[in-house]
Amino acid sequence: MEDIKTIDKGLENAEIEWTKLTTIDGEKGILMYGGYSIDDIIAHKASVEEIQYLFLYGELPTQNQLQAFRHDVEAGYKLPDYVIDIIRKLPRESDAVAMQMAAFASMAAAEVSFKWNKETDKVVAANVIGRMSAVTANVYRHIMGLPPANPKPSGSFVESFLKATFGKELSREEIDAMNSALILYTDHEVPASTTAGLVAVSTLSDMYSGVTAALAALKGPLHGGAAEASIAQFKEIGDEKNVRNWFDKNITTGNKRLMGFGHRVYKTYDPRARIFKKYAESLVKNSREAEKLFKVATALEELGIEKYGAKKIFPNTDYFSGIVYLSMGFPLQNNIYTALFALSRITGWTAHFIEYDEEEERLIRPRAVYVGKGLRDFTPITAR
Repeated sequence: MEDIKTIDKGLENAEIEWTKLTTIDGEKGILMYGGYSIDDIIAHKASVEEIQYLFLYGELPTQNQLQAFRHDVEAGYKLPDYVIDIIRKLPRESDAVAMQMAAFASMAAAEVSFKWNKETDKVVAANVIGRMSAVTANVYRHIMGLPPANPKPSGSFVESFLKATFGKELSREEIDAMNSALILYTDHEVPASTTAGLVAVSTLSDMYSGVTAALAALKGPLHGGAAEASIAQFKEIGDEKNVRNWFDKNITTGNKRLMGFGHRVYKTYDPRARIFKKYAESLVKNSREAEKLFKVATALEELGIEKYGAKKIFPNTDYFSGIVYLSMGFPLQNNIYTALFALSRITGWTAHFIEYDEEEERLIRPRAVYVGKGLRDFTPITAR
C-alpha cells in the first residue's frame, strides 16, 4: 500500500512535453507567449492573428507573412454543408461546447487521409482556426434562432467573426475587447483540455479529432464554465449592498466556493484578470445589467482579497471575462462563454499538437498503481 504515495494525483507535478509556446511565473503573476509578456502584447494592441502566427511559427509575422497567414485562416471560414446541417439538427438548448464537439467530430470523419507533415501542418492548423470561427458563429446563431452565416474575409479575424455572429458591425471598442479576449485565452501551458488533445494526437490521430478531445475536456465545469459560474454568482448576489451578507452566508459559513477566485498555478493576481477588468469597466456602459453586475463583482473582489489574499488566492481570468462578453451582447446561456474560450484556445491546442507530434512523437501512455486483490482462483458461475 506504500506504493499509493507514488502516484501523481491530477498529474499536477508531471511534465509531459517540452514547449516553446507559453511560460507562467505563478508567484510573480507573469504570463509569456513565446517570450513576449501578455501585458506587452496587449499594450501594443497586437492583432490576434499576429499571436496565432507566433504560436504556429515561433516568431511575430512581417506584413507579408501576416497577409499570407490570414489567407490560410480565411480558407477555413466556409463550413461544409454537412457541418451546418449537424449543428442545425441539434436542439437549440444544447450546450454550445458540445455543439462545437459535434461539428469537429463530423469534420474528423472526413479527415480519413490525414497525415502529420511538417510541410503542411501549420497551414492545416490555420485552416482549423478558421473552421472554429465559423463553427462558433453558427453555434451561437442556432442557439439564438438565427439563420446560418459563415464569416467572410475582411482582413480581421475578430471583425469577420463578430459580423457573422451578430449580423452587424460592433463598435471599435467592442472589437478591441474581443481581440484582447481571444489573445488572453490563447494558451496556458497544458491544462486538462490541452492534455486531452495531446493524448489523442499522440496516437497520430488527426488534428480535428485532437480538437474534439480537447473540447470534451473543456466542457467539464472544473475546466471551462468558470466565466458563466462567476456571472451566475454576481446575479445571485443581485446588488453590491448584498455582498457582505451573501459572502458570510454562502462562503464563510456555507462552504461554497468563491467562483472566479484562485488558480492552480497563480499565487498572485492573474495578469489576464487585470486586463479583463479594464475592459469590463469600459464596456459596461453598453448594458445596464452588466453595469450592475460589475459593481457587485468589484465589491465582492475587494472582500475576497481581504479574506483570501494572505493565502495567495486572488481573482483569475474568468472573474471579469463574462462581464465583458455580456457587455458585448453574448447572453449567459448554453455555455456560450466557454465556447468563446474554445475559439481562443484553438490556437494553443493546434500549436501544442504540432509541437508534440513534430518534435516528441511519443504515445502518451501512463501507468496505474494496482491496489486491488491479489491472485484469486476463478469459480465457475454454476458453483457460485
